[in-house]
Amino acid sequence: MPDDGNDANGGTDPLFRVDSPIFTRKELLEIEHIPNEERIVGRDEQIKKVANALNPAIAGGSPRNMIVYGKTGTGKSLVAKHVTQRAKRAAENHGTTVGTAYIDCAQSNTETRAISTLATQLNDVGETEVKIPPTGIATDDYYARFWRILDARFDVAIIILDEIDKLGNDEILMQLSRAGEAGKLGSCKIGIIAISNKISYQDKLEQRVKSSLQEREFIFPPYDAEQLRLIMENREDAFKPDVLTSDVIPLSAAFAASEHGDARKALDILRHAGEIAEERDDERVREEHVRDARSLADVNRFRDLLQGQPTQAKLTVLAVAELTAARRESKIESNDIYDKYCELTTALDVNQLSQRRVYDLLREQAFLDILGQEFEGRGRARGSVMKFYLLEEPETVRQAIQRDAVFDQMNGE
Repeated sequence: MPDDGNDANGGTDPLFRVDSPIFTRKELLEIEHIPNEERIVGRDEQIKKVANALNPAIAGGSPRNMIVYGKTGTGKSLVAKHVTQRAKRAAENHGTTVGTAYIDCAQSNTETRAISTLATQLNDVGETEVKIPPTGIATDDYYARFWRILDARFDVAIIILDEIDKLGNDEILMQLSRAGEAGKLGSCKIGIIAISNKISYQDKLEQRVKSSLQEREFIFPPYDAEQLRLIMENREDAFKPDVLTSDVIPLSAAFAASEHGDARKALDILRHAGEIAEERDDERVREEHVRDARSLADVNRFRDLLQGQPTQAKLTVLAVAELTAARRESKIESNDIYDKYCELTTALDVNQLSQRRVYDLLREQAFLDILGQEFEGRGRARGSVMKFYLLEEPETVRQAIQRDAVFDQMNGE
């Protein structure tokens, strides 16, 4: 007879918790959560700038395209989603139909995946009679169906392309920004919000894409410790009253402020601290939980950076970590990294790439802020050499990478 979740006395199974002793609204600490305006701290100027760029959409006009820059955890995605939602509501009050879509280009990291994801998000088969198969049709066919969906459903579409630098090419920007001019759309207008962690992203765009976008640029600065403290205090009701000791939020803010003012990491630390206290059956969240949570947040943040990266790329990063830990020196030459990479591929029975390809992978990881890189002189008449270095502690890198199934044998599993 199947277990119905109740014990023999008809009560709740003691193995499971219905009511958390620590949290009341844990979703307030989730990265995906879009808070109300009063909970958004230190981004008033950025909110106004993004709103001004989107303002023409309220009356059915063409919003301004924009590229938003800033390090991880500076509120770029949060502000883009928040302002877009408000623009959609304001447009409805003026009789304008606005469609909004968001994609993470680290996940939908090819042009075909990106456009099929956008089409799926904005479609209503009952209204458009357009079907979007997950696979099996050409990229041009996805675009054709996408244009039909937009014209059938919306006056304006606002599209957020997060981590745009993770896409393999710029073609989707060209297609979206020139859709009206090229006659692909009849009446619907498109506005693009492209988000990147790399200030140099625009420099890598083709000139024809830059000309077509005619975008505005906004830079989001890191949060300071006081702003991070306010962000967490504004979400303190995620916890039950008096659960947090007085030092928990200031310490979480100090940790995040010391590492590039990352609000995402601050909330990560605070959430993990509560979860650790809950797992240990502690009644309050204390400093010791925050310190343990910081280590866990480091691993999770680095794992998120690596998400979507192929195993070969992870092996190059792991090679840097292994050499850094063994030598106690931070900057490693690419030749040495390749030798260690070859050892790892042999141990894991993984195909071995050429030295040139591994060097290309290392530079890609540096571009994505997974590694650092630096030219270092060898002395008079000996030129210089490229060296790579970690941006996290070696053990943090190891823990994050070894969650990939291919590395299980390194853990003796």
